[in-house]
Amino acid sequence: MQKRTIGSSDLEVPVICLGSMNWGQQNTEAEAHAQLSYAITEKGLNFIDTAEIYPIPPDKEKQGRTEAYIGTWLKKNGGRDKLIIATKTATSNSIGTRDTGETPHYDRKSIREAIDGSLKRLQTDYVDLYQVHYPERKANFFGTRGYTHDKNDNSTPIEETLEALGELVKEGKVRYIGVSNETPWGVSEYLRIAREKSLPKIVSIQNQYSLLSRTFEIGLAEICLRENIGLLPYSPLSMGVLTGKYLGGAKPAGARFTLYDRNVARYNPPHAQEAIKRYVKIAKDHGLDPAQMALAFAISREFVSSVIIGCTSVDQLKTDIASADVNLSEELMAEIEKVYTAFPDVTH
Repeated sequence: MQKRTIGSSDLEVPVICLGSMNWGQQNTEAEAHAQLSYAITEKGLNFIDTAEIYPIPPDKEKQGRTEAYIGTWLKKNGGRDKLIIATKTATSNSIGTRDTGETPHYDRKSIREAIDGSLKRLQTDYVDLYQVHYPERKANFFGTRGYTHDKNDNSTPIEETLEALGELVKEGKVRYIGVSNETPWGVSEYLRIAREKSLPKIVSIQNQYSLLSRTFEIGLAEICLRENIGLLPYSPLSMGVLTGKYLGGAKPAGARFTLYDRNVARYNPPHAQEAIKRYVKIAKDHGLDPAQMALAFAISREFVSSVIIGCTSVDQLKTDIASADVNLSEELMAEIEKVYTAFPDVTH
């Protein structure tokens, strides 16, 4: 499989990253292990992304279970040195409190607590990429388009967060750092402070990006290309919507939006249906699987380092991994642009 380097790091990763947010919610430990074994052992896909709050939807009783599943697979199979593992630290606006009873923030104490918990669950002594899951400050992320400024914001300053992350890098608990769900201002601040304070530079950003949501191209793409920061796009299939499986109001058994209403309005709104139909038709007209076309599109972007996939079965995993070998013709790309021009960023 084709490989790329994440930003300015020396992390060489396959163009597809194995996402894990379903494990512990829609997938059992055995099913998670089956996905890991197929991806790593059979396909050589050695890049795994997780987070302390996983699985999703967040559940206090299940929090951290995904990392634990990865840890038990590692204990059984070994080979940690051949893997590139990315995880994330969260803050209070998503997980409330940790098992320790502490309310998480992005200050030094909380970040150290977060990494120690992740390392314990993952059964390793370091992670290759440690990401700030989303801003602690009030900003337009997780699908919020408009920005309302909070003059009374008292969130942890980015400088304090970056200093804490820098300590983890010095100690060897973390090799590289990144951000997720960030805005152009946030990325610029991380870069500015890193330069001025001689702190670690972020090498990656993990934001939503798909055929249905390309707002990343408006401001963040230029920053990332000029500053050598790699995008690790999540939801490249818009939570499975771009497979076409939900068209016509369908609710396939076991599918995420059949089981949970969470984020349906964000990823599969009524006004997006015509665009979805057209993208699915383009794929089929060109003899392609719609999921593979959507993933291949994301892979083709110059600012993308690796595309994060999330599967609930090995069969889905096989389909998604195969997209790495799909080449999209100029004719097909032109058709995609026509649809995007008519229906720009219909999800968020």
